[in-house]
Amino acid sequence: MPIRTNRGRTAVYRRLWGWPLRSPRHLIGTLVFLAIVLTALGIVLPKVIGRPASAAGGPDGTSASATPGPGLAVPPPAASTLPTRLTGPQATPSTAAPSQDAIKVAKEWAAAWVKHPNGITNAQWLEGLRPYTTDEYLPVMSTVDPANIPATKVTGEPAVMTSYTSSMKLVVPTDGPKLSITVVNSPAGWRVSDYDQAS
Repeated sequence: MPIRTNRGRTAVYRRLWGWPLRSPRHLIGTLVFLAIVLTALGIVLPKVIGRPASAAGGPDGTSASATPGPGLAVPPPAASTLPTRLTGPQATPSTAAPSQDAIKVAKEWAAAWVKHPNGITNAQWLEGLRPYTTDEYLPVMSTVDPANIPATKVTGEPAVMTSYTSSMKLVVPTDGPKLSITVVNSPAGWRVSDYDQAS
């Protein structure tokens, strides 16, 4: 029967794995050594693989866009490997004949927009616009002060500028500025989703 000794391969392995557990000082030293090795690998491996070490530019946190010294060329910025948000071409909206319902909504919305007698509150004015406006656009309209609207009446019929299957842009003349109104086909029917002064 062979005599067991502390020599041999298993004894060496046992001593290496057991060394960190001999004392708290050995354990702390081992952890510090492993942290240094992992940090060095985190800095060296991205350079070897070809990726930047950090978002700031270099491993020391300096920006890649720093001004180079005289005679040094600025390296080109790294190309982004992130995919774009759009995955394919978007369908172009198809033109369509103007909807009479959309024209009627635009005209009624413009009539409610110019209707602001003295002393009317913003809430009262918004109630007149509510049946013709999308729910998403009403909060935007709540920032408008009716006293600042320079028009008092609609002076003509809406003129269709563009017409698609789900939206239309019309210009409505008033005794103030002309209104450029966008009407969209929502689940509730045709509703105004935007307006501006026409040029």
